[in-house]
Amino acid sequence: MIDSPVVLAAALWLALAVDRWLGEPPVRLHPVVGMGRWLGWAGRHVAPLPGDARRAEPFVRGALAWLVGAFVATALGWTLQWAVGALPALLATVVLALCLKPLLAWRMLRDEVAAVEAALGRSLPEGRERLARLVSRDVQRLDAGEVRESAIESLAENLNDSVVAPLFWFAIAGLPGAVLYRFANTADAMWGYRGDRGGRDWTWAGKWAARADDALSWLPARLTALLLMLAAGRWPAGLRREAARTPSPNGGWPMGAMALLLGVHLRKPGVYALHADGREPQAQDTQRALVLAGRAVPMAAALATLALVWLGQA
Repeated sequence: MIDSPVVLAAALWLALAVDRWLGEPPVRLHPVVGMGRWLGWAGRHVAPLPGDARRAEPFVRGALAWLVGAFVATALGWTLQWAVGALPALLATVVLALCLKPLLAWRMLRDEVAAVEAALGRSLPEGRERLARLVSRDVQRLDAGEVRESAIESLAENLNDSVVAPLFWFAIAGLPGAVLYRFANTADAMWGYRGDRGGRDWTWAGKWAARADDALSWLPARLTALLLMLAAGRWPAGLRREAARTPSPNGGWPMGAMALLLGVHLRKPGVYALHADGREPQAQDTQRALVLAGRAVPMAAALATLALVWLGQA
């Protein structure tokens, strides 16, 4: 295993640079895509058909399948980091960065949100179509303001999921920590539903996956909100109150921070309304949101670097 905080920190920054320069690796080589494929296969054997009243059996199956997948993914991450540790420092940095990069997705997130705004500038149907690539909700009845709200919400929430949290767990536990987090987050995205999806009932089958992601995202989500406030240079009042409005114990923190900092409302009809007294977001608000998130990314990397150095000296 690599025990040099310098190598780990250099790999972290190089991974972000590769992300900026090259974006995502080919689908066939993407580890997160591989996680999704395994979860899709396992899900067909885990979740019952709608109408099945059982609770314990789907929950146990879901928990065991999650644990198996998490163990395999984390073991692969540990093996890669152990193997890289035998390489010269410079080569180890490069290889570790290339292993870490697919677990980060800042460029893709930034580009997708910007593309929604660009498409919305052409027409509402184009904006809806582009947003459908970014969110899982039904977008066909959304008006222009709601499309923009959804894009900004996705930017804030995924800033945590795709950047801050993986960096946090990389600083705490190296490549295995980042791999474990991305597996948990992917499992929650695919299994963590409170009802029927894809012809299966996930109410109990996905409960373990949802709670595991909640636990691993708890501190990073709050850190993401703090980073956004530091990026804006101000601390808006009422963030704790706004964060409590979402069903998720974590998603409301970065989304609530973004809503308050921009002065806009962010809503999911029938579920929550963040900063309900705010105005409807405009095109310039999407750009401001991208600027704030862009400032938060290097701040997150700097904090992760400090953590690596501190932990390396402990």
